[in-house]
Amino acid sequence: MNIGIIGAGKVGIALGRTLKARGFHIAVIASRRTASLDEARRYLGDESAYTLDNLAVFDAADVVAVTTQDREIRKVADEAFAAGLPLDGKVVFHTSGAHASTELSPLDRKGAFLGSFHPLQTFPDIDSGVAVLPETSIFIEGDEKALSVLRTLASAAGREWVLLAKEHKVLYHLSAVFVCNLLAALLHSGEAIMKRIDIDLTPFYPIIRATLKNIEAKGPLFSLTGPVVRGDAGTIASHLDAMDGMERQKEVYRSLSRVALEMAEERGTLTAEQIAALKALLKG
Repeated sequence: MNIGIIGAGKVGIALGRTLKARGFHIAVIASRRTASLDEARRYLGDESAYTLDNLAVFDAADVVAVTTQDREIRKVADEAFAAGLPLDGKVVFHTSGAHASTELSPLDRKGAFLGSFHPLQTFPDIDSGVAVLPETSIFIEGDEKALSVLRTLASAAGREWVLLAKEHKVLYHLSAVFVCNLLAALLHSGEAIMKRIDIDLTPFYPIIRATLKNIEAKGPLFSLTGPVVRGDAGTIASHLDAMDGMERQKEVYRSLSRVALEMAEERGTLTAEQIAALKALLKG
């Protein structure tokens, strides 16, 4: 298949590089910025064509990956639709985690088969993306003809493919935000407390890694440790007192501790008296 990529950013270049290494032909890459195309050429070489014209990708490729930022996906589809390009039999997919393949409508009215292809991974830079993509689960959805292509690409580029329903894309992406983006926000919030006593995250990395390893082995519920699961109301009270003037951290602490309390109740580690005492402390 001739694969075209619209959007020479971190995801597009990492995906193109990985697929090329697996023997796929990356026919053409498009971007609005010459600098981005120069970067893509460094990773994909001179065998591919490079263009500032998105429409050239639809002409040259029979599989088109739209790897732009989310807000640009519909614009790309509208541009191709307005140009009146014949798209019969072509597969067009985007790499957004939040949007379903319907974001590419109305290209289906031009004969294209639509899909979405989202690597469940963080891409801080191209090299990191290339390194982790082969170990990444890739979530796909779309038309059946598109899915047959996406299964092939996902099997080559990632560790496995997982099929999603269109209507589940938002909840899927919300889940990813909780375990990735908001995890970074949580650590940043904790780091603000550390700075009060002139330490940083460095000595905490081993316990963070051990916690993630435990979660991978046993799941979150049975990896929970700490004062909530022990019913240690005194420690929790001292924590809340120590956060005077740190209202954001206190809000996060209370909210997540209430979740931890629900987990402790599910595990049956606390007495009714301990549960009542903790609820009173954490009610805000």
